Amino acid sequence: MHGKLIRRAITVRRTAVLCFSLLFFPTLVTAKPVMVVPTGLANDAVVIDLEQDRVTDRVPELENAHGLASNANSDYLVAGSMASGGNGSGKRPVAVGEAEHAAHHAGEGKGAAGAPASHVAIIDSQTHRVVRRIGVRGLTHHTAVSSDGKVAVAVHSGAGGISVIDLAAMAVQKELQTGRSPNYAVFSRSGERLYVSNALSGTVSEIDTAGWQIIREIAVGRQPEHMVFSNGRLYVANVGDGQVAVVDLKQGKVVARHEIGRKPHGLDVSDDGRWLFAASKGDGKVVRIDLRDGGRQVLDLQPTPYHLEYVDEVGKLYVSSRKAPKIWVIDPQTLTVRGEIGIGAGVAHQMVVLGR
Repeated sequence: MHGKLIRRAITVRRTAVLCFSLLFFPTLVTAKPVMVVPTGLANDAVVIDLEQDRVTDRVPELENAHGLASNANSDYLVAGSMASGGNGSGKRPVAVGEAEHAAHHAGEGKGAAGAPASHVAIIDSQTHRVVRRIGVRGLTHHTAVSSDGKVAVAVHSGAGGISVIDLAAMAVQKELQTGRSPNYAVFSRSGERLYVSNALSGTVSEIDTAGWQIIREIAVGRQPEHMVFSNGRLYVANVGDGQVAVVDLKQGKVVARHEIGRKPHGLDVSDDGRWLFAASKGDGKVVRIDLRDGGRQVLDLQPTPYHLEYVDEVGKLYVSSRKAPKIWVIDPQTLTVRGEIGIGAGVAHQMVVLGR
């Protein structure tokens, strides 16, 4: 109930701001795209203006956040924590008043298993400030948000499985065990399915989100981790194979494989479905595959390309470094470096673009 009141208050506030802008500043209502990127052990996230390619804000009060997710239908960003201990879920965010915080946590028990092992942070997508922390049963590697913005998923690589979070109630509604060492999760466009990669099982679990039941296990290769969904196909980075496997979801099987290099990590597909981009941490390269004819182009990039995000709205590819506090800005057409964005400290992890 309290979560609904918070959401309603935020919606009312945003509606008032929008009406004021439409009346007095009609040219200001088109949002510029920004990218929010957690920095791991730097314990924050950077907010990047994608037109100017510079950091304009930082999201404080995060604890070793790697995973981050949101979409156009969500009022929130959901950040996973790789910090152990459940104390984070009980801390009052600066953006939340004492009475509001106490009301939300009133009556909370520790449960049979005791205090939560870790937490996820819920961030207001406009103010870029933490408004809630929710205890979960394990460290969270990556997160995902459903297409309707109502549900978030936290992936627990160590504890195994996922936690399903109701973003209106601001609470965990379901826990589900998947394969061994789950790593990454993506929703289908409709939100009716969730896909979770299981690194030590070599599979992807397909989950029916209506009842949160696993309906199929798809064998994809050795050590599947990052994934991206595009045009009815799932692209899976198999770290052990040095490949990206292409899964046709109607058939439920791998129909193609693309060589990337040692330790593939971040990947994305262009909005028109033409290009697959992938980072090879082990070889220090970014690879672009033309999905129409299989053509392969490679960019040497040091040190250690890591996560990446293609942003069609600004015509740029962003790639972070695993060993340096920076993000490269790359021309996706020519696959050449156009510049760098320094993030000050930490490592840039899962990237989220707002204002698309």
